[in-house]
Amino acid sequence: MELIENPLHPILNDCWNKIGVMGNRTCGELKTVIHCHDCPVFAAVGDSLLERKPPLNYVSEWINVLAQTPVDEETENNEAIIKTAEAISVMIVRLGNEQLALKAGILQEVTHPCTIQPLPHRSNELFLGLVNIRGETLLCASLLHLLNLEPSDENSSTPNPVNAQRMIVAGHQDDKWVFPVDEVHGIYRFNLSELREAPVVIAKASESYTQGIINWQGKKVNYLDSELLFYTLNRKIL
Repeated sequence: MELIENPLHPILNDCWNKIGVMGNRTCGELKTVIHCHDCPVFAAVGDSLLERKPPLNYVSEWINVLAQTPVDEETENNEAIIKTAEAISVMIVRLGNEQLALKAGILQEVTHPCTIQPLPHRSNELFLGLVNIRGETLLCASLLHLLNLEPSDENSSTPNPVNAQRMIVAGHQDDKWVFPVDEVHGIYRFNLSELREAPVVIAKASESYTQGIINWQGKKVNYLDSELLFYTLNRKIL
């Protein structure tokens, strides 16, 4: 019987399970690539899986599933999930005594505090130094200093960004920064219509970077202009 390949379930050349590192290791390419994950055959199979056509009605079925997903009590109270094209996703963090929101699309990772390596004659209150995140050396800056915010009450005697509880990696592929923060609340969705204009007077320099105010759990959250934020950091530090 002739074996006909199903386009939705293609027959894969899983040589890594047979003669590769998960098989008997008799593949001659291992001498060059060391591991199957670095082999062009392995990469080609991965590409073929990503490029295959989705099943019939796949998109419409998932739209129906998401539309019928119940909203839990916390989400309903916070109005965190808004099913509309006019919604924005943000990550809300605490920095000092202020709650800030950053566009979720620029966030790369949240990690525990890492060692900050200062640079001689370069590091200062704004530019803290270099941080190693998963083998990648990134610039670390203090939003507390840039926004001229007061330290949190518990850290008022030692307003040092190194005492932060979390670090967030934010930016784009070629322009990523690390920011120490005191707390990460999570990712939430808000309708653009919920954004309120920033008052004429907002504490300290944060007014220049605030696109609007979001009401979240009874608190006012400054939604920051990420483009202006990164532009300023690049201009002042690089």
